[in-house]
Amino acid sequence: MVILSRHLRTAAVGLLAAAAAAAQAAETSERPRVGLVLGGGGARGAAHIGVLEVLEKSRVRVDCIAGTSMGALVAGAWAAGMSPAQMRIEMSKANWRDMFQDNPEFSELAYRNRRLSQRFLPASETGLNDRGLQYPSGVVLGQKIKLFFNSLVHANLGEPEMQQLPLPVSLIATDIGTGERVVFRDGSLTMAMRASMSVPGLLSPLEYDGRKLVDGGLVDNVPIGEVRERCDAEVVIAVNVGSPLLKPQEIGSLLSVSAQMVNILTEQNVAQSLATLKPTDIYIKPDLGDITAGDFDRHEEAADRGRAAAQAVADRLQALSVGEREYALWWSRFAAPANRRAPRVDEIEIAGLKNVNPETVAQHIRQPVDAPLDTDRLDEDLLRIFGDGWFESVDYTLLRTRDRNILRVTPVEKSWGPNYLRLGVNLELADQGSSFDLRLGYQKTWLNRLGGELLLLGQIGSTFGAGVEFYQPLDAKQRFFVEPIAGFERRLASIYQDDLKIAEYDVTTLRAEVAGGVNVGRLGQVRAGWATRKLTASLSTGLPFFPSVETWYGGAFATLEFDQFNRLYFPSAGWATKLRYFHSSDEDFSRLDAQAAIAHAIGSYVLGAEVSYTGSPNGHLPFFDAATLGGFLNMSAFAQGQLAGDDVSYAQLRAERIIGTFPIGLRGDMRLGLALEAAYRGEAFTETNRKGLLNSTTLYLGGETPLGPVYLGYGYSTSGAWNVYLFLGTP
Repeated sequence: MVILSRHLRTAAVGLLAAAAAAAQAAETSERPRVGLVLGGGGARGAAHIGVLEVLEKSRVRVDCIAGTSMGALVAGAWAAGMSPAQMRIEMSKANWRDMFQDNPEFSELAYRNRRLSQRFLPASETGLNDRGLQYPSGVVLGQKIKLFFNSLVHANLGEPEMQQLPLPVSLIATDIGTGERVVFRDGSLTMAMRASMSVPGLLSPLEYDGRKLVDGGLVDNVPIGEVRERCDAEVVIAVNVGSPLLKPQEIGSLLSVSAQMVNILTEQNVAQSLATLKPTDIYIKPDLGDITAGDFDRHEEAADRGRAAAQAVADRLQALSVGEREYALWWSRFAAPANRRAPRVDEIEIAGLKNVNPETVAQHIRQPVDAPLDTDRLDEDLLRIFGDGWFESVDYTLLRTRDRNILRVTPVEKSWGPNYLRLGVNLELADQGSSFDLRLGYQKTWLNRLGGELLLLGQIGSTFGAGVEFYQPLDAKQRFFVEPIAGFERRLASIYQDDLKIAEYDVTTLRAEVAGGVNVGRLGQVRAGWATRKLTASLSTGLPFFPSVETWYGGAFATLEFDQFNRLYFPSAGWATKLRYFHSSDEDFSRLDAQAAIAHAIGSYVLGAEVSYTGSPNGHLPFFDAATLGGFLNMSAFAQGQLAGDDVSYAQLRAERIIGTFPIGLRGDMRLGLALEAAYRGEAFTETNRKGLLNSTTLYLGGETPLGPVYLGYGYSTSGAWNVYLFLGTP
């Protein structure tokens, strides 16, 4: 009897389940097939989140979804199971301005990459190989953007494949080579999202299957036809968030002309798509006012406006509503699992490298084996790998093979590398003396498996010179290295007395040094070695203030350079310190250079301080190796190099007000600053009538640009000296 009753209960449950399924099927069969279309529009696409909230509230079940550009991001995240409420949270957490900066903070870059950034314009990097000159394909390579996509679709649980998603999803991209429309229906979801959002000129195209793919908005910004084909949609819900055309008076620059051209192309294909809408379809166009495609910080407002637009057609959406149970069952099929534990990593693999040593990459991965995957830490590690400067992207995939999880890290080496041309520009126009230098470098990387690099240098302008540097790591993790250097430079050194330039000396320096050192994590570098110089100085014009000199001198040196500033120029947080000690066995003197600086932000204000000292712990600095002050933010009231001497101390206090930021894709901001400077010379070699404590006050406007920092400033000293500056380029 017990066995019989058990069978009866089982049969009863089966009959009830079958009846429920039949009822659901009957209900579903009466429901029209619904296709959802989310158009492109940059930051305006956050309005899609508000639309999804209303669809959720109205219990509108969707049979397929198609998206373009920002619409592809929202569509992909939703199809991967992220609810609209979760999307709002993720949008609020995202730092969109930082996301469009590929590199991590300056303090997280590899030391050699920092040094290159200080000497050359980062945007000038140009590949030189057997195909000739090669250039990066976008201002932004998309490193941080791709990691953000990973988090949206829970790639830490395994890369979602589009064909395996319960909700059919189509994402639209454009083949920039042929102009063809490319539709992603299968393959990596995050790759398709990345391709569809690649705004031409800003975000680098995605290379896939021999194609270079960019923003799908160029060919199909509101892909209505795609959902009709994909799921035979009988009702299309189309959401258009595209940017309106600029008014004639708003077009006045190359950027605005380019933006207008893209808008015109987009609006043409949108008009064609909208013409296919039927009376039974639902068209939603949120009133987004003055929210632009780049206003990502207004995502909350855009989502609210999208919600309001969907509420306006709520009665028509309600006609598509299904029962609570049916909607809950449908959503549960693809909703992201709540509080799912991170998978255990059984093995870590570095894949796809040609030149770079995998061990050099592996040193950055802190994820332990046989421990749960820590995606926050992994993202930091991938950015550090990217910060080494050899890759155009660094991503990861979690592969499952039977009962093992393999974390595969996939750095992609720069397609325009591994040899580069680099350019540096320095322009300083000042009332008390100007200078201009053009710097060119040729860098060959990964000459051997340990990462040997050769750097050839040339410079013309106020300073003429050339040099060669060879950097050879001694282990695959590049902790230890040797670096021989040789070069020469020729320049005119101005001599000042009583604010008058009384002479110019022609100074030629030949130098050679060899050093060994250690890279101290991301802090910086410590070096020691031997340096020798030949210096020749002769009067070019003016009064013979100093005698002519020709001398060889050499000796041992040691340096320490730690830099934890968050930016190369205009830092808002961090600190830096530099020490260099040189002892000449030939001239019987030593030289100590010490410098420390700090920056801290309070709201829209940045406070900074700097102190430095240059002097001779043993003997006296000779006039041909003197400490010098003068020039912008180095006693700005005085000309460059105007104050020369021994035992020179310097201090600076600086306050800056952030008055603007550059567009997305360009790091930096505009600041109005005030600097108070003071200096003391124990022994004066020039301006010998100026004794005691010297001061300078500087008022300036400046900002970081693709051409380096730009300053316009005025410096004044109570001693009567003053100077006006325009500065541009790499110092």
